[in-house]
Amino acid sequence: MDHVVYQSTRSSGIPITASQAILRGLADDSGLYVPDHIPSLDIPFETLAGMSYQETALEVMRRLLSDYTEDELADCIAKAYDCKFDTEVIAPLVYADNAYYLELFHGKTIAFKDMALSILPHLMIAAARKNHDDREIVILTATSGDTGKAALAGFADVPGTKIIVFYPKDGVSPIQKRQMVTQTGENTCVIGIEGNFDDAQTGVKQIFTDPAMREKLDAHGCRFSSANSINIGRLVPQIVYYVYAYAKLVEHGRIQAGEPVNFAVPTGNFGNILAAFYASRMGIPVHRLLCASNTNRVLYDFFATGTYDRRRPFVVTSSPSMDILVSSNLERLIYHITGENPEQNASYMRALREQGAYTITPAMRERLSLFRGGYATEEETSEEIHALYEETGYVIDPHTAVASSVYRRYRKETGDETPTVIASTASPFKFESTVMHALGRETDMDDLALADELSRLAGVPVPEAVSSLRGARIRHTRVCGRDEMAGEVCRFLGLG
Repeated sequence: MDHVVYQSTRSSGIPITASQAILRGLADDSGLYVPDHIPSLDIPFETLAGMSYQETALEVMRRLLSDYTEDELADCIAKAYDCKFDTEVIAPLVYADNAYYLELFHGKTIAFKDMALSILPHLMIAAARKNHDDREIVILTATSGDTGKAALAGFADVPGTKIIVFYPKDGVSPIQKRQMVTQTGENTCVIGIEGNFDDAQTGVKQIFTDPAMREKLDAHGCRFSSANSINIGRLVPQIVYYVYAYAKLVEHGRIQAGEPVNFAVPTGNFGNILAAFYASRMGIPVHRLLCASNTNRVLYDFFATGTYDRRRPFVVTSSPSMDILVSSNLERLIYHITGENPEQNASYMRALREQGAYTITPAMRERLSLFRGGYATEEETSEEIHALYEETGYVIDPHTAVASSVYRRYRKETGDETPTVIASTASPFKFESTVMHALGRETDMDDLALADELSRLAGVPVPEAVSSLRGARIRHTRVCGRDEMAGEVCRFLGLG
């Protein structure tokens, strides 16, 4: 088997194994770990077509996480993709209005983050055992809404771990907030911050790379790791569902083996669409990756101009998981299109931090031909939810609606009839007020009553992730300023 090792995007130090990269989360130089090469998925599509989700996961992961044994990976996969998901196929495809919606929300917290965060704790525990590291793992995570709950659900009461989640207190949906602040588990801590997701993400990165904080952790037998998609252990499992979607289209006769597809992905932190890019590099035939942004449109402008510029007003939208101006995972793509030049990549990231913007070279832009940016306004997002329901009876959440709207416009403008998979990243029940408003229905009721009404309209039961919130006790009430995050970490861990 081809052996893959991992390198920081910002320096050319000694590469490390996949398990070491997963344990560390973020490189010491603040770079992100990337594979030294992308291995080929050298399996006939017809063979992949007959595989279950778990079997597909093993084939993808054993190539990229090559220092894990097959038995270790099979054990992690079996523990992750089980009855926590409400469908045996894990990620079903639904055809509606000339597109295939890849439903990634059938896990415990009804968002696509479950697809990776169900397995990350098991990969981490196995990595600690492989590397003879008996320190307590402290998961430190910023969330724009979905990662937080999915990480909390994955790590709650896992022995040898603690988890601290920071979220923008006014920047998530009511259901997202309720899911987090009612989280059980003695090893969990949830804190709202006065600021937006970028503030939370920046604060977490600063804590990660603070030498004084690292000394305190070492003295207490702890180490930081991350459940954000900056952790390669989050990203690799996301590749799986793009491979699986392609294979299922082949199995069901929707495409011929080897025929290209498009993937339309609602994008904020860029991890989800980067996973689709890696799937294409592994051999999945992709014609176009549609990078769908909301009104914040920082990624749309980047693909249109070659300039990444975070110097703009931050807009709070109905798709809060995409309300991001600093898309961390884009750094991995930038590294690849520099020709894997860590010094050049580091200079771009320094410019982003210090000046708020950078511009890539014309040669680098030519390497982005697989991507096409698009965005949807708030009005277009709402219209898409309404139109799709009126035409087909299918109900989608606002994030999925952004991607659906972008695809609809792209198809009209280009005439591209390539079969297209839209990443459906959250259940509409997670954003029921927004969805019900888009459908022109009454919204002046509490969240759980809204869920009941949405269930009636959509013809699907209220997910357990929502119904279980009825009467759930609020356990996490702390709020802090952006400059108080490190103190909150010390308080929870008892570091003094």
